[in-house]
Amino acid sequence: MTKVSPEVDDETQTQAVLSVSADVSFASNQFPKYKLGPDNQILDEATVDSKGPPLKEVVAQETEQLSEQHRRLSVRDLASKFDKNLSAAAKLSDEAKLREVASLEGHVLLKKLRDALEYLRGRLGGRNKEDVEKAISMVEAMAVKLTQNEGELIQEKFEVKKLANFLKQASEDAKKLVNQERSFACAEIESAKAVVRRIGEALDEQERVSLTSGKQEMEEMMEEIQQARRIRLLHHPCKVMDMEHELRALRSQIQEKSAFAVKLQQELMLKKWAEENKLSLYALGDSGNLGSIIRLQPCSEEAMELSKCSIQWYRLSSQCSRRELISGANKSVYAPEPIDVGRILQVDIISNGQKSTVTTACPVQPAVGLEGYVETLSQKSNSEFSVVISQMNGRNYSSHSAHLLRVGKTRMKLSKGWITKARDAYSSTSMQICGFRGGGNLAAKSLFWQSRKGQSFVLVFESERERNAAIVLARRYALDCNVVLAGPDDQASLYLL
Repeated sequence: MTKVSPEVDDETQTQAVLSVSADVSFASNQFPKYKLGPDNQILDEATVDSKGPPLKEVVAQETEQLSEQHRRLSVRDLASKFDKNLSAAAKLSDEAKLREVASLEGHVLLKKLRDALEYLRGRLGGRNKEDVEKAISMVEAMAVKLTQNEGELIQEKFEVKKLANFLKQASEDAKKLVNQERSFACAEIESAKAVVRRIGEALDEQERVSLTSGKQEMEEMMEEIQQARRIRLLHHPCKVMDMEHELRALRSQIQEKSAFAVKLQQELMLKKWAEENKLSLYALGDSGNLGSIIRLQPCSEEAMELSKCSIQWYRLSSQCSRRELISGANKSVYAPEPIDVGRILQVDIISNGQKSTVTTACPVQPAVGLEGYVETLSQKSNSEFSVVISQMNGRNYSSHSAHLLRVGKTRMKLSKGWITKARDAYSSTSMQICGFRGGGNLAAKSLFWQSRKGQSFVLVFESERERNAAIVLARRYALDCNVVLAGPDDQASLYLL
């Protein structure tokens, strides 16, 4: 055997230590202190941590404080608290990174130390070799402990990162909430300003109105006071009542005299027209009631045949002040309709360039029993009449079969069995209805109805009373719908009188 000198051993140990310390930077200036337990397990010595409580306790404490103060903190304070906790979490994350670097350096240090001890165990023998083996087992235990600490460090790092992300998201949410609340507050402030502005304007307007109304009330009060003074100056209060009675009597006398004057004027006009009728070559039949036919007849041998003359019928206003043309009434016969009741009718005859005018002897009289018949029908929702179509769209209708005309509250309908000829509401702007003005022996039983533009009928009723009742009902229901049903080219104001 060769003998190993101590100098060589010291030099080798020095080189091993130098090779380890050259590549590693130690976290502390002294080697960690451990205690050996059973089976050579390393036990950490209790050390006093001067840096404060552990990271988990700090995080738990901060989270609990945030939970307790969440309800009483304002949004802005909550956002600032989240920012502070976020910065603290970032600081803790940085410390964890530094500890991870130190752990990595510890692994490198332990590996190099173990390699050095392995090298020494191969060089030494006896009791020194046993000490080296104990040292190697201690290094291996330290490596296991360091690995466990690294696992805990990784778990703490994951929790710190998770908490940092949560605090970051919470901080962003708090900032969004702050901005939202700021915008809501600005909107409410603007709304409040607008309300205050409107209230101010309303107060100013109310003040102006009160001033104006106050002046007006003052003027009215002054007038009343002056009137009271004038009455008081009379010293006879009974004279006021006497003056009121006299005024009422004067008004009634004026109304009676005006009505008498109108009646006299109508009588004078009728006498004048009667004189003109005596001198005229034509005359009208004596019948002038609703439901009858007024016929124009020649009364002189010099009169030209009516078929060769131009004829036009007119109705006079209630005061006989103006004539109203009856569109389409250009035949020698005319059947008055309900709008003609109480009016005087005139007819112009033009023959050989000469014009003759004939007037009815009295206004058109209402039909007996028509008003009661109309009131009875108006109590029903629909009034039905049996009619025959004489003309359709201006042309003679070939079929003379019976049809049913329904006059309802909102519309009119013409049908035959299940077949509907026409059905339109009164709201149609083109609807027209009036007595038939085309002459003929059935004129008093016929009416003209235009349901819509481009569709018209001449309907013949079973009696004159049914024809007049249908016209009155249709116009009454149309007025209830704010529509005036008139004849062709008639003035709608005539039907409102």
